[in-house]
Amino acid sequence: MPTTAQLRETIARYASVISERDPDAYAAQFTPDAVQVDPYPTAPNVGRDAIRAFIQRSYDACEAMQFEVESIHPVGDKAAIEFHITVSLAGGGTMHIRGTEIFTVTDEGLISAVDAY
Repeated sequence: MPTTAQLRETIARYASVISERDPDAYAAQFTPDAVQVDPYPTAPNVGRDAIRAFIQRSYDACEAMQFEVESIHPVGDKAAIEFHITVSLAGGGTMHIRGTEIFTVTDEGLISAVDAY
């Protein structure tokens, strides 16, 4: 089971990579068979290729994306976070997204599942 420090490191890396807009680095944070539901209850993205395609579509729709973790609640192999995303839209304007994500993290610090609300 990952340590609390590993959970915090995984979430910090996740937030940083989203803001960097690197779809390959984003997908590499997940296990090969990871399941991502974002947002719940949409159909899951299963596996790194599907997860990479998901984030690429998100990046394609904006000029910039800043992901901030507002709070983290690590326990066992899970971490629940509250987040705030600031999105600079391609056509101009800004969108703010606030929500909660629940991650399952492996001993190696990879994300095996995440549900976004």
